[in-house]
Amino acid sequence: MAKSRKINVQGINVVVFEDNREDFMSLTDIARHRDNERSDYILQNWMRNRSTIEFIGLWEKFNNPDFNSIEFDGIKNMSGSNSFSLTPKRWIEATNATGIISKTGRYGGTFAHKDIAFEFATWLSAEFKFYLIKEFQRLKEEENSTKKLDWNLQRTISKINYTIHTDAIKEKLIPETISVKQKNFIYADEADLLNVALFGKTAKEWRDKNQGERGNIRDAASIEQLVVLSNLESINAMLIQQGIAQNERLLKLNEIAINQMKSLIKSNVLNKLK
Repeated sequence: MAKSRKINVQGINVVVFEDNREDFMSLTDIARHRDNERSDYILQNWMRNRSTIEFIGLWEKFNNPDFNSIEFDGIKNMSGSNSFSLTPKRWIEATNATGIISKTGRYGGTFAHKDIAFEFATWLSAEFKFYLIKEFQRLKEEENSTKKLDWNLQRTISKINYTIHTDAIKEKLIPETISVKQKNFIYADEADLLNVALFGKTAKEWRDKNQGERGNIRDAASIEQLVVLSNLESINAMLIQQGIAQNERLLKLNEIAINQMKSLIKSNVLNKLK
């Protein structure tokens, strides 16, 4: 394993290392947020979920040309049943997966590409994922203090200095329910589908109303909105895999965006960061 670093997330030290210019995080460490003594059990519970299998399988299809899709289909068909169980080691051996790494020994454990690690953190706690992203960004800023960061989402987050002063302002952060007109409109660009679900407008509609502003609709987003946007991207990918029509996905994503924004605001995360 390449030279590792550690980030502290709500009192939990999470190991991070780079492999072929890609960042990996310790799922074993992240699982300790839920149960410090039974991290392996927490991981296996997560991997029993059909939605987890679909996500990590989709990640491998996009990033791993040697992924064994036939074995993956068999595992996916079994997932969700009461008798189904899956360990990281079995997943790797059966599918030739590269997004998850299992190490033995003193410095062993289960590690995953940051995309998968953030998905696992989402399953554990939206608030924990929030801090995980923040601390990972802090690490990358330290490593790239004189360079522009490649990770656009986190570069955007680092530029935002957003505070909430009144309940009225908090309410404005909650996405509005999409209109009937928006529901029936077909958005050819999947990025704009997410924009409408979260912000209530397309990128072009935002530019037309903010012609004097620099950047784009996502550059102007709050840190909470960017965290939710990250979640929506992975959820939308799974919905596409399930063959759900675009207008139906828009409704689902809008509902999820509303619920997650409410949850983040109620968790009082911003006040802890002041």
